[in-house]
Amino acid sequence: MSNDPLQDPESEAIEQLERFGLSTYAARTFVALASLGSGTARDVSQVAEVPRTRVYGAVEELQDRGLVDTLQSSPKQFWAISSETAGRTLKREFEHRLDVLRTALTELEPTDRQSEQRGVWTVDGQPAVTERLLEFFDGAEERIVYLTAGDSLSAELVEGLQGAAARGVSLRLTGGSTAGQERLRSQFPDATVTEPTWGWSETRAGRLMIVDGRKVLVSIVGEGGDASETAIWSEGSSNSLVAVVKAIFDGVPESDSPE
Repeated sequence: MSNDPLQDPESEAIEQLERFGLSTYAARTFVALASLGSGTARDVSQVAEVPRTRVYGAVEELQDRGLVDTLQSSPKQFWAISSETAGRTLKREFEHRLDVLRTALTELEPTDRQSEQRGVWTVDGQPAVTERLLEFFDGAEERIVYLTAGDSLSAELVEGLQGAAARGVSLRLTGGSTAGQERLRSQFPDATVTEPTWGWSETRAGRLMIVDGRKVLVSIVGEGGDASETAIWSEGSSNSLVAVVKAIFDGVPESDSPE
């Protein structure tokens, strides 16, 4: 995510508030009040695309979420909480909903959930692929083989691999370039860092992972860049995809082990 200043902070704020479940009128009202500091329904209507008669309903919605206070004057004055307080309020609400969702989904899972998912499964989009990798890293017990065509790892993946290493899981990592390999050696001094044995970085290949010799993930990157990444994964020592990928890597010497 870019840290550059937003070109249109008003539109971005409205869009994000809507994603947190606010109606369009409520989002526009809050943004208007945030820019005004405080104001009446007429003030809001003049600076935002909200009919004056709809401002009161929008304010009521915002009050229910703890985002706006009202001064009982004539006419009524409305005051938006600060951006820091709004962020904390929405974060708490989001985390609560996430906890409720996680609990509900856990209770819905079958008691005899399979330890292995047979077949070959597809994952679309870079965020989803990264989440699947983190899940597999978290479940690793003995060894992780990870190859990336890129020159760096996201902070999430670095943390996931370091967490696995702290549990005693051995790491074998491969970067797409010399610079990428040096960066891996710096981030994971106890890992085995190797050079790719073929032109991995010259293809549309994205990432390859093997966990404990029984779980494999391979991704490719579309013409749209990393965001269009698609991966397939499978598990089970007798699975064909696992067997083929594992055989390829088992035949490659680990000559670049750290001294």
